[in-house]
Amino acid sequence: MKRNLNEVIQLSDKQKKQLIGEIKAFYLDNRGEEIGIIEEQQILDLFCRHLAPIVYNKALDDSICWLKERVEDIEADYYTLYKNI
Repeated sequence: MKRNLNEVIQLSDKQKKQLIGEIKAFYLDNRGEEIGIIEEQQILDLFCRHLAPIVYNKALDDSICWLKERVEDIEADYYTLYKNI
């Protein structure tokens, strides 16, 4: 099932232009090939469709781990405030 790039990840025009420049440079530097505008866009769409959701989910997983650590620190700090009676 083909999905529209905008359904998967929102990129600004500046970000798209930068990423397409990176793709173009990669092919030229590593493969000695120049690719056309259509191919550049197809590769960007492919990565946005398949790689972006994986990276996004990994970032969410990392952030919840970080947040849990911070909450544990807050809870420990909270209990240090208790007075011995």
